[in-house]
Amino acid sequence: MGEISYYKSSLRRSISIIVPAYNEEKRLPSTLEAVRRYLKSTEWEFAEIVVVDDGSRDGTLEVARKGGARVVSNAGNRGKGYTVRHGMMEAKGEWALFTDADLSTPIEELDKLWCAAGREGAQVAIGSRAVDRSLIGVRQPVLREYSGRFFNLVMRLITGLPFADTQCGFKLFETRAAHPIFERQRLHGFGFDVEALEIARQLGCGIVEVPVRWNNVPGTKVSLWRGLAAFADPLKVRWYGLTGKYR
Repeated sequence: MGEISYYKSSLRRSISIIVPAYNEEKRLPSTLEAVRRYLKSTEWEFAEIVVVDDGSRDGTLEVARKGGARVVSNAGNRGKGYTVRHGMMEAKGEWALFTDADLSTPIEELDKLWCAAGREGAQVAIGSRAVDRSLIGVRQPVLREYSGRFFNLVMRLITGLPFADTQCGFKLFETRAAHPIFERQRLHGFGFDVEALEIARQLGCGIVEVPVRWNNVPGTKVSLWRGLAAFADPLKVRWYGLTGKYR
């Protein structure tokens, strides 16, 4: 597959912050307030918050609109991978960050990703809990943390991706790279991060992994069963890559 060619723009100061949301009426108000406060303190020439509603059955839509976000909705509950893809394809900024609705990674860590992308000339910068675990404030329960580490080991063996943490929900994409990446995405569940990074690699995008602060927030939407099911996703990614599905 031929590489996508990118030039280094002298002006890349616009951002779309994508927040996938499913039944998040309780956590979303404080998250949107924190994001708005951060944006007011920075020098982005254009900034937008895009909440992607994944078929919520509570007041997520209402609180998102009241919180000043642009809201787009899925046709029903489609999964996190589909929801992030929808938001990325809707992004109007030159850069697009997706972040979890609980802000387990503080929004201020975007500065680290932005600087690392600029320093390395990368089109993708991913937040990582594993590069420097001293930055983790509140840790996950032991079983969940070590299952995540095991998932990463399996992922690296199957796909060859070199990253220490693919599952941190804090990733920054140059939008003109994000569109060809996410339009090729096929997985709708929690393994979509691995797929997006594999597609980015196949398209010749520069990717940098950046240590970020992170705190476990109770109320995760990832059940144990869904977490176990995600172990099949690296195999799917490997198979799709070998059979040319990402072309």
